[in-house]
Amino acid sequence: METILLFNFLGPEMLVVFFAILLLFGGKKIPELMRGLGRGIREFNAARSSLESELKEGMRENEMQRRQLQDRQMQERQAQPQQQSAQNDDQA
Repeated sequence: METILLFNFLGPEMLVVFFAILLLFGGKKIPELMRGLGRGIREFNAARSSLESELKEGMRENEMQRRQLQDRQMQERQAQPQQQSAQNDDQA
């Protein structure tokens, strides 16, 4: 069974594609197209890294809030027996 791979260009196919691009756009337009492609890739990478950093920051904040909640709950649990023993001492 053959597997179809997208963009699996080898030497001859790549030459045909390059020649077709050269014919369609001409020698003067190719640098402009490459600059535009470069800008697009840069913008995409900037947006990706921005989103990634925002997600990481949100995860850090969530983790800090979770730890603070756990700390408060633990402190409350530790304070309850002390309060109960103090109440028992008052009653006796």
